[in-house]
Amino acid sequence: MTRYRLLLQQVRTLGRYTCDEEAERVLAAVLAVLGSQLTGEARCDLAAALPERARAVFAAKIPLPEPVDAPAFVEAVARALNTSLNAARWDVSSVLAALTSLAGDHLTDRLLADLPRGYALLFGRADLTIAA
Repeated sequence: MTRYRLLLQQVRTLGRYTCDEEAERVLAAVLAVLGSQLTGEARCDLAAALPERARAVFAAKIPLPEPVDAPAFVEAVARALNTSLNAARWDVSSVLAALTSLAGDHLTDRLLADLPRGYALLFGRADLTIAA
């Protein structure tokens, strides 16, 4: 099985999608929006970790000057998929959890360091803050 098929199967399982086509549609939408959020070395390293087909979708988006906050990210995915915010949150979490598994903890930590607070929960991690 190709790396892309493995990623797609993981998204399908995590998201409990009924078919590969639905999982692929969600994967493509989340990767496209994520591609507009990341810059620098973390973007390059994630692109290198992605299977070629997923990399093409991710890399096709030109990054915004500043990444949007997590709620705006979910809203962008909801618009791309023409779905509700709750459904989009589920879709985002399913894809980002699969990417965490693919990319590993170290790269995921770097991605989260480059994104605004609030993304950790979307990646399936605790969003801890340091007490002042």
